[in-house]
Amino acid sequence: MINLFEVAETNKMIEQENLDVRTITIGISLLDCMDHDIDVLCKNIYNKITTVAKDLVKTGEEIEKKYGIPIVNKRISVTPIGFVGSNACKSTKDFVKIAKTLDRCAAELKVNFIGGYSAIVSKGMTPAERLLIESIPEAMKVTSNVCSSVNVGSTKTGINMDAVKLMGEIIKETADLTKENDSIGCAKLVVLCNAPDDNPFMAGAFHGVSEADCIINVGVSGPGVVKNAIEKCKGEDFGKLCETIKKTAFKITRVGQLVAQEASKMLNIPFGIIDLSLAPTPAVGDSIADCLEGMGLKSVGAPGTTAALAILNDQVKKGGVMASSYVGGLSGAFIPVSEDQGMINAVENGALTLEKLEAMTCVCSVGLDMIAIPGKTSSATISGIIADEMAIGMINQKTTAVRIIPVTGKDVGETVEFGGLLGYAPIIPVNEFDCSEFINRGGRIPAPIHSFKN
Repeated sequence: MINLFEVAETNKMIEQENLDVRTITIGISLLDCMDHDIDVLCKNIYNKITTVAKDLVKTGEEIEKKYGIPIVNKRISVTPIGFVGSNACKSTKDFVKIAKTLDRCAAELKVNFIGGYSAIVSKGMTPAERLLIESIPEAMKVTSNVCSSVNVGSTKTGINMDAVKLMGEIIKETADLTKENDSIGCAKLVVLCNAPDDNPFMAGAFHGVSEADCIINVGVSGPGVVKNAIEKCKGEDFGKLCETIKKTAFKITRVGQLVAQEASKMLNIPFGIIDLSLAPTPAVGDSIADCLEGMGLKSVGAPGTTAALAILNDQVKKGGVMASSYVGGLSGAFIPVSEDQGMINAVENGALTLEKLEAMTCVCSVGLDMIAIPGKTSSATISGIIADEMAIGMINQKTTAVRIIPVTGKDVGETVEFGGLLGYAPIIPVNEFDCSEFINRGGRIPAPIHSFKN
């Protein structure tokens, strides 16, 4: 039972340490919207989303006022459109029509993002899923609030290398089509391995087919709170450090539990999960890099960084599962470069490279996130980066992702501005040695031996 004493205890965290609920996300199943006629399908999608989520923004604002807890985003996730459009969509234009419908829903409901313009192709692609993937560049160009994700691998199925190759090409095309805005279309597109069905965070959120008709998932974030707790452990041993992070994560998760229960009650929608992800913002003091440096690193990227991130991620999860019986989604620490001022500083001073970031993804919540690279980078190189990251997820039985932006017309030494929570990023050098022969092999990388658990 959550009481007002726990809320009062968080006042300092909210006022001085940037604690917030990053998102209330309603997951909505669109399976009952399916139809052979694209116009009927779009009408069904619009009617269901605008009915189920009509009070989402108002409810979030009321909870903010009641408890004084900032709720930064109100979002929607839907059943992967690769499934939903399989009967009606005969061309990429049909899928783009659905994307426009989703964007219209987001605008009318005043939500920040709607996720689920997605395909799950870890073992193979249906013709409809291929069409959806091929439609992504145009869909990202003509919409403002739609996010897209493609799951190309899993521990159970292996990695679909045909999809990996295709996604390198799709990312390049998306960058070119949105070059007037620093290739921002790629900031709304992520490639995943082991994507969870209940992730409330964008751009990878979708409503899994195993979920209920609609559900409330809440994502909490508090890097500033954790940073201040770590600073109080200066000179202490690792046991004390870990215990402090764990206790802090417990308190943060309880805030999310309160908000989730209130939202569920007010919207009359079942509660799903709390996602305790330390997601940074460009604001000073709201940085994962600051947390890691608080443990004793001169700069994130220095030797010891991966170990420090492993500590942070593990203790966040341990504290979260003690605070709520339904911790899910991603839950851990995000390391997006453009959204974290400490990460940006580390890239600019040469301490943090793409290769070091890849090493860190072995122990973080997601993967290579919001990283700007030269626009001249080839699609094969992008596919190689994706393949490496998918392999880390497949072998380690964890979610990994690539949200990378080849900024058309820009090169190393330049900076790209995205604005808002997406922040800005220095363009990172990429290894230019060719991997196209490897990528062009095609087929599927088999699942690892430890996937066989039946």
